[in-house]
Amino acid sequence: MRTRSRVGPVSDTDTSLAGRVAIVTGAGAGLGKAEALALAGAGASVVVNDLAESDAVTETLEQIRALGAKAEFVAGSVAERSTADALITTATESFGGLDIVVNNAGITRDKMLFNLSDEDWDAVLSVHLRGHFLLTRNAGAYWRARSKEAGAPVYGRIVNTSSEAGLLGPAGQANYAAAKAGITALTLSASRALERVGVRANAICPRARTAMTEQVFSAAPEDEVDPLSPEHVARLVAYLASPAAERVNGQVFVVYGPMVALMAAPEVEQRFDAAGAQWSDDDLATTLTGYFAGRDEGRTFSATALHELG
Repeated sequence: MRTRSRVGPVSDTDTSLAGRVAIVTGAGAGLGKAEALALAGAGASVVVNDLAESDAVTETLEQIRALGAKAEFVAGSVAERSTADALITTATESFGGLDIVVNNAGITRDKMLFNLSDEDWDAVLSVHLRGHFLLTRNAGAYWRARSKEAGAPVYGRIVNTSSEAGLLGPAGQANYAAAKAGITALTLSASRALERVGVRANAICPRARTAMTEQVFSAAPEDEVDPLSPEHVARLVAYLASPAAERVNGQVFVVYGPMVALMAAPEVEQRFDAAGAQWSDDDLATTLTGYFAGRDEGRTFSATALHELG
């Protein structure tokens, strides 16, 4: 089947995904499932990915189709190049194209840094950072080729899943924090590299009650809206995937419940200049030590204001 490009005007208020094709990784359950259903509910055909077929995956596919949307499944680890290749092939051959990539799949192997094994480091970096890279790279290459073929920008949306861990650096999550910080940087690079071909790339830092986070959050409330329901996050993802988000690119959002927070870029806190062409050891030590002597000792290069959102 010939792949198709989507060239044309977009609307600031158009949140419909009718005719669009999306890939959502780790969508057999939890947050990925909610995101896949939100995209399908807006009209998109969805390629669902998870490690293997399961009852949960079958349920996700059935619920997508019950919404009147089309769905296909691709099994495999996102850390493997073959999975990324298969996802692109399935989207283009089954549905005729690709418009949206939601990189969601992830794992945790939490331990203190001094107890962290090589294997636990590699596993988390592979699934999160390498997994995001492989599908983002493949989708970017696809959209660039379609844009060159059309002689104009095409429609492309990337929503990557970072984390507050990548902004805070929790003590027991060195591997997870490093992977998530890398995903933020990857997203920023992709937003610049692919903007001219029509792609918009953004990252979310979600708080959601899923199997991966069930030991972190308390039980869900019984008689009120759950502020940590994945559906809250999925609504933002559906927006970022839509034509309405045309002007949103290279941004990082923290999202949970009815709260969406746009993160500011890092800023220079203080500049230090040598008196001459270079610092002497004594002058540098005096200047920096003097500055830090009057500064909060607990303040680090970390988005600590995030704690105030809780």
